[in-house]
Amino acid sequence: MDVKDSNGNLLAEGDSVTLIKDLKVKGSSLTLKRGTVVKNIRLTNSAAEVEGRAGGSTMVLKTEFLKKA
Repeated sequence: MDVKDSNGNLLAEGDSVTLIKDLKVKGSSLTLKRGTVVKNIRLTNSAAEVEGRAGGSTMVLKTEFLKKA
């Protein structure tokens, strides 16, 4: 299964990615700002999602809002 960022670059376990858009976190008042770097991502069972630590907690992020750092 190939996991790709918004530009079509392949993502791998342990890569760093950057947010390309401000994202509101569901169930929280937290907003992740554009340009935030998420390091050491983990791949999930879905090609459209990765897991990483951002804003002090682990969360699942959609790859359409990420670019490889």
